[in-house]
Amino acid sequence: MIERDITPQIVSLFEQYPFVTVTGPRQSGKTTLCRVAFPGLDYVNLEAPDAREFAEFDPRAFLAQFGGGAIIDEIQRVPGLLSYLQVIGDESGRNGLFVLTGSEQFVLSAAISQSLAGRTALLRLLPFSLAERRRAGASNTIEDILHTGFYPRIHDQRLDPVQALGDYFETYVERDVRQLSEIRNLSSFRRFVRLCAGRIGQLLNLSSLGSDAGVSHTTARQWLNVLETSYIVFQLQPYHANIRKRLVRSPKLYFYDVGLASYLIGIEHAGQIATHPLRGFLFENAVVAETLKHRFNRGRQANVSFYRDAQGLECDLLYETGYGYGAIEIKSGATVSSDYFVGLNRVADLVPEVSAKAVVYGGARGQKRSDAEVATMNGLAGLLSRFDSGDSA
Repeated sequence: MIERDITPQIVSLFEQYPFVTVTGPRQSGKTTLCRVAFPGLDYVNLEAPDAREFAEFDPRAFLAQFGGGAIIDEIQRVPGLLSYLQVIGDESGRNGLFVLTGSEQFVLSAAISQSLAGRTALLRLLPFSLAERRRAGASNTIEDILHTGFYPRIHDQRLDPVQALGDYFETYVERDVRQLSEIRNLSSFRRFVRLCAGRIGQLLNLSSLGSDAGVSHTTARQWLNVLETSYIVFQLQPYHANIRKRLVRSPKLYFYDVGLASYLIGIEHAGQIATHPLRGFLFENAVVAETLKHRFNRGRQANVSFYRDAQGLECDLLYETGYGYGAIEIKSGATVSSDYFVGLNRVADLVPEVSAKAVVYGGARGQKRSDAEVATMNGLAGLLSRFDSGDSA
């Protein structure tokens, strides 16, 4: 059993709130995390038809079963339970009652804001971090990381990633997409998702994306919302500030799991990664997603953006802390080039809040340069921790 990095957070917050809610993609390990962290709590999964029917038609009796609290899995399947949980929490006046999980972030967040606002801690669990992946015994090479991704079951069970990710995607389309939206043309939706995977790390252009998928701009926006709601993709927002530069306003598109993106663009074995034209974007996706995990596993908001102006000057990540911004350039090459620092230094000159600079690259050794720190992908967590503490400022 691989201990998750977020475990101390969920245990601590359960002592401070009546409820803790954990959201994240399907198969990110939410159920395992909660059952391992709270072995003394009862457990019920609302995906089970009988449990869901009981909860829907007699919620008071359903919750009365759990006098000592419980873990309720996939709570978004019966959102009406949240109002009854609110009453229980208010009447009991104590913490550590129920742990709730869900895999639809916007639907669940809206329901919680109505019923449990101020009463629940909200955590997001993404698939394995790099450290968790290593603890599971997975290969540490860049190519294997980008090919197999981070879904726990692939590494726990030593599954073939192509088979496992294919099954994951097909099950997702047939189950979650049908639940979330009335998408009638599933083949067009599949094509749309594959097109999204081919655009990771690029500025989002919904008109172009919809045109290539053969759907309207409006439909493309609706489908993208479905993908975001179910934790398949996310948008990285651009940095905005009152500086004398025209900054782009379009977000960038990324996948929560780089392995799924690799599968969707047709990569069938790790050997394809080295020469694939999207290798750099896949590497960038992995670093950006890893940065989100670093934040979420500590119970924090993302607080990340990117910089790009109308002339093409760009910085891949601006990582906001209490000490300012850590500016990060992401390069998949295995050799450090002086060119890596040119744009980074120019952005640091333009954004006065930049307090630290770093390059994350595809090599094997970290370095200390006069211009910036150089970190490997596996050294990213240490770099971000130094940003958090101000040690790199």
